[in-house]
Amino acid sequence: MDKMKATYEVMLGLAAEMVWDEALRKRRTDILYREIDTALAAGDKTAFRNLTEELKSLA
Repeated sequence: MDKMKATYEVMLGLAAEMVWDEALRKRRTDILYREIDTALAAGDKTAFRNLTEELKSLA
C-alpha cells in the first residue's frame, strides 16, 4: 500500500506541475499579445518582431 501511496503522490505532483506550467504559459501569452498590440500601435517594428518570435516559441 505504501508503494501505491508514493506513486499517487508522484502523479499528483506531476499533475500539479503541469497545471502550473500551463497557467504560466497562458499568462505570458496574454502579456505578449498586449505588448504586441502596443508595439503595433507605436510602429515599433523591432519590438513587434521580438515579441512575435517569443510568442511563436511558446506554441
